[in-house]
Order: sequence, then C-alpha cells, then structure tokens
Amino acid sequence: MADRSERSERRRRLPSGPSIPPLLEEPMQKRGIWKVKSSRIVYRNPWISVREDAVVRPDGQPGIFGVVSMIPGVSVIPVDDQGFVYLTREFHYGVGRVTVEAISGGIERSENRLAAAKRELNEETGLTAKRWTYLGMVDPFTTVVHSPNHMYLAQRLSNGTPNPEGTERIQVIRAPFATTVRWVINSRITHSATAVALLKAQAYLSRTPTE
Repeated sequence: MADRSERSERRRRLPSGPSIPPLLEEPMQKRGIWKVKSSRIVYRNPWISVREDAVVRPDGQPGIFGVVSMIPGVSVIPVDDQGFVYLTREFHYGVGRVTVEAISGGIERSENRLAAAKRELNEETGLTAKRWTYLGMVDPFTTVVHSPNHMYLAQRLSNGTPNPEGTERIQVIRAPFATTVRWVINSRITHSATAVALLKAQAYLSRTPTE
C-alpha cells in the first residue's frame, strides 16, 4: 500500500495561495477548551500543510499549537470467497522500512470515498469487487494530525491487471484472515487504519451469514 504522503501531486494537490497567509484574526475563536488568536500556514507542499495557531491555553497562558493536515483517505480490506485477505508489502518513506498494509490512498477532489476505494483497489492489486461494506472512519493520530481515513471491506472479488503509481513498488500478499489478525496482535502490522479495518472486518464477518 502507498502511504498517502507518497501519492502523486495530481491526487494530493492542496489549495493554492500565499505561502504563509493569515487565516484567523481577532476576535478569538474557541476550539474546545482552547482559544485561537490567529492561525497561519507555515509550510505547504503538494501532499501536506502545516498550520501554526497562536493560542490561549486551557490554563490561560499564551502558546502555539501546530497541526499537520492531509486530505481524507481510504483503506480497503479485500476478502475472497475462500476467506483470504489481500494486503500489500511495500517500503514506506516516512517510517523508513517495509510494512504490510491494506490497500490505501487519498481521495481525489473529483470522487467520493467509495469511488476512491474502488480505484485504489484496482490500481494497487488489479482486483475489483461486487460487494462493498463501509467500516467507518479512523483518525490515525488525534493530537497534531488531521488525516481522516475511511475503511471498507471488499468482497466478491475478480482479478485484473494492477496499475500502480510511479512511486509504488508493491508486493501483493494473500493470507488467511486469522493470520492477518495475528499480524495485528503481534505488531507485524503497525499501520493504524489497517489494524482497525481488519478488526472491524473480523467483527462484521463473524456476525454476517455466508452467502
């Protein structure tokens, strides 16, 4: 699976504008128990933006707070009729190592989350699916990162030809579902959206009759 920070500029382009524009001015705005005096973008590239807020902390003292924003993404758990799961094995630049993950990527401006999930599944594995089940949304890191990820279970699979991005060198793994859950438990799988999606898919399939 390709980390969303590794997707093409076409897929991850952020709104254009001045490099450090003021976004908020007085009067102060509330953000939960914090007060925001002003906000500006201090860094931007085609994949992420970093915002710095001048704030009044919950204890009343002045401070700053930084937030990293990425566009929403999707993660897909494909399960075939024999109960095998398809995952990807790929080097990811951010963590500097090879990881095992779900099929994932960013949602383009021209598509909804389901269309993005279908596109990513086909691009990375060549698979298509006739049944799609939405498994909900996960925030990978809630303190300083805003990067919502929508999870899907894909079933009734058909094979095709993958078409990965130029930044991707993907090995597709087919493993028994129980094995992939063990990989979550023993931390062979560390990607949070993949871990949550596998556990949600397991719960869903355990209570859904097999057709």
